[in-house]
Amino acid sequence: MRNIFDEVVDRKNTNSMKWDFCKEVFGKADILPMWVADMDFQSPSVIVEALVQRARHGVFGYTKASENLSASLSGWMKKRHNWQIEKDWIVYSPGIVTSIKTAILAYTNPGDKILIQTPVYHPFYSSIKNNERELITNPLKNNNGYYEIDFEDLEKKLAENNVKAMIFCTPHNPIGRVWRANELEEVLRLCKKYDVFIISDEIHSDLVFKGYKHIPTGLRDGDFKNYISLVSPTKTFNIAGLSISAAIIPDEGLRGKFVYALKKTGADMLNIFGLTAAEAAYTYCEDWLDELLLYLEGNLNMLEKFFKDNIPQIRVIRPEATYLAWLDCNELPVLPEKLNDFFVNEAGVGLNDGLIFGIEGSGFQRLNFACPKAVLSEGLEKIKKAVEKLVN
Repeated sequence: MRNIFDEVVDRKNTNSMKWDFCKEVFGKADILPMWVADMDFQSPSVIVEALVQRARHGVFGYTKASENLSASLSGWMKKRHNWQIEKDWIVYSPGIVTSIKTAILAYTNPGDKILIQTPVYHPFYSSIKNNERELITNPLKNNNGYYEIDFEDLEKKLAENNVKAMIFCTPHNPIGRVWRANELEEVLRLCKKYDVFIISDEIHSDLVFKGYKHIPTGLRDGDFKNYISLVSPTKTFNIAGLSISAAIIPDEGLRGKFVYALKKTGADMLNIFGLTAAEAAYTYCEDWLDELLLYLEGNLNMLEKFFKDNIPQIRVIRPEATYLAWLDCNELPVLPEKLNDFFVNEAGVGLNDGLIFGIEGSGFQRLNFACPKAVLSEGLEKIKKAVEKLVN
């Protein structure tokens, strides 16, 4: 029986950032886009039906999140992540990046130092610099393709730089690590010791593969409440264009500061369709997610085997979560700064250049494998032909 995720959906001419703006991003339109982190699958039909039903009402005035949404999100966090949260801990915003910037404004001051663990999701950099804060990096250790936190360097950076906040990516993008309990507890211990506020980006927490378990930052907080956890249904259910996320803030005083900063920027106004989709997702779409994870893992297995068998010059750093593969291209006879040009103009595929994630991403590319197997196969064959031409 054909899997529902095998259907190839034509996304062109829908104002899709991924498909319709390749010329602006890569300099040419005729490429296969496998970059920005949204999926080429239709969202669950339950979400579509909820949106259609809401649209039929015909009045789309100002709105707020419903009690049902908060109850559904609370239930989701308990069932999927074993974290019992209270409904009044939740503050909604248009997106995770919006919440990161709001947290920076709420909990730090201009000139303060904020730490990130590189290579990492590139908006972390701009969120810090554009808000006149100083960037401190704690590069992850690449141990032959397995990334770990350099705790010695982390403590040194926290101790010597008077760091005020840390943006913690869990699971980590782009390397796909799911942090273990001991790793999370050590991060919390050090942040408590040096009075560092944690901004925990957990947007990929629902996209974890078999054998691994996401641990919410709040599940190991103990008496440490100096944090904000950011979650969203947008990656999980492919609804990024609907702009909805949630900040979970147990401490009432910290929550008040976040709400105040959110209102100051005007980012507290929410999208009625985003709220509708989120409620449907967290209430009815768990089975769909379980099927998606199986399909994604099948794609990952296919991708990893294809590179190993056909393109050994490129090494797949297998992710434990996310639908993003971190590709080590350092064995290719291509300069790191020319890699993107090679993939675009020789292979005809658009990936994310590793350098946008920091200097530690030099020689790497990020590939989005959340697409039908036929599309993934097409992209892999394109890369294979380009590499064969390059090395033969």
